[in-house]
Amino acid sequence: MSDALTTLAEAIRAARAAGTPLRVRGGGTKDFYGQGLAGEVLDTRDYAGIVAYEPTELVVTVRCGTRLADLEAALARADQMLAFEPPHFGAAATIGGAVAAGLSGPRRATAGALRDFVLGVRILDGRGQDLTFGGQVMKNVAGYDVSRLMAGSLGTLGVILEASLKVLPIPTAEATLRLELPEERAIDTMNRWAGRPLPISATAWHAGDLAVRLSGAEAAVRAARERIGGEALAPADAVAFWRGIREQTDPFFRTDAPLWRLSVPSATPALGIPGDQLIEWGGGLRWLAADADARMLRVRAGQAGGHATLFRGGDKSAGVFQPLGSPVARIHRNLKAEFDPNGVLNRGRMYPDW
Repeated sequence: MSDALTTLAEAIRAARAAGTPLRVRGGGTKDFYGQGLAGEVLDTRDYAGIVAYEPTELVVTVRCGTRLADLEAALARADQMLAFEPPHFGAAATIGGAVAAGLSGPRRATAGALRDFVLGVRILDGRGQDLTFGGQVMKNVAGYDVSRLMAGSLGTLGVILEASLKVLPIPTAEATLRLELPEERAIDTMNRWAGRPLPISATAWHAGDLAVRLSGAEAAVRAARERIGGEALAPADAVAFWRGIREQTDPFFRTDAPLWRLSVPSATPALGIPGDQLIEWGGGLRWLAADADARMLRVRAGQAGGHATLFRGGDKSAGVFQPLGSPVARIHRNLKAEFDPNGVLNRGRMYPDW
């Protein structure tokens, strides 16, 4: 066991013995996400580096403290990428934090979510035990569900030491088109596109403008451009635009209003909720900047078959995440009791009472 790993394990055991919580933290770029931050910081950044990477196998295994930017740079040198486009929200972002947050970027609707690319994980649980789940290939399904369980758990079940992730080749061609469409027509258009063989890798609508990114072979992108029409963005402008959506530096996100993340079926009609709105993922993700009532938003999202998360800002007293029904809440509590029976890790980060 390396010195960095020994330090992490000993800190967990000491906190468990003392009955005090630990706040698992990498680069801290997602500290805003979730409920409260409690406990002494357990810094994971010393446990860093790529453990194994074989480009021909499309798999990389990386330690939690590795900067996300460094991992992406290493993959880019082999013309590969993290297809789920994880947001960084700052230069210090780590791969451990990315997996723990479970957030995916603009390509998620077509490529899949972060959890879909997790093949295996190594963790320290709330007892300080070193555990490994899953593997490095898709065929290895032993413990696979536990590996995925860590994605989006916000460090409440264990310190993610290492993650094995599936990677994909960088598309040979990309183009971004912009069309002027009102909200209802934009939602309808995105859903019609989804039923056609188009190489769409991202969509984003805001204030009457619908942007669509095409990714794939040169011939497929060229044919899709002719079929869709609209105004083509210059390549540099397109890269900057999608980075702004992913990293939330786009003008829409620069607001003092609470930012809500509404996940709904893609064909859901316009929600008609007052506030500024940006729509991604073919209609399945509705960002809402509004000082709105949490209960009303969750009722509206639930009626559509989705849920609402207070992503950033606002009053967290009503809960950041959608309240869980009794059966699901019981499963969550049982998982927490199994992996972290003393409530040492990121206490209250997902729900205030555990």
